[in-house]
Amino acid sequence: MSLPACPKCQSEYVYQDQSQLICPECAYEWNPNEVDEDAFVAKDANGTELAEGDKVTLAKDLKVKGSSLVLKIGTKALVRRIVEGKDHELDCRVDGAGEMMVTAKFVKKA
Repeated sequence: MSLPACPKCQSEYVYQDQSQLICPECAYEWNPNEVDEDAFVAKDANGTELAEGDKVTLAKDLKVKGSSLVLKIGTKALVRRIVEGKDHELDCRVDGAGEMMVTAKFVKKA
């Protein structure tokens, strides 16, 4: 039986104590059957929760930093992963522009 990695430090040395999982490296304890209220959730311009693999469209024209490129409203993108703690929460593959980070409040779920 394999246990999930620690949600705080990503350590693989997690062990089980009754119903709790414990990380020996950061001493974080959690119950894997409970929903974590502190989990980061990215929401689009309409307040819909976004997940990895979602297809989104841009809700407004966006200028690309360090370039003269402007991404037009309605441009499609695929969310590859969601990153917490940065200005740009979504790591996306944008049609016609390639890989880039996008702020969640500037997209709509397609």
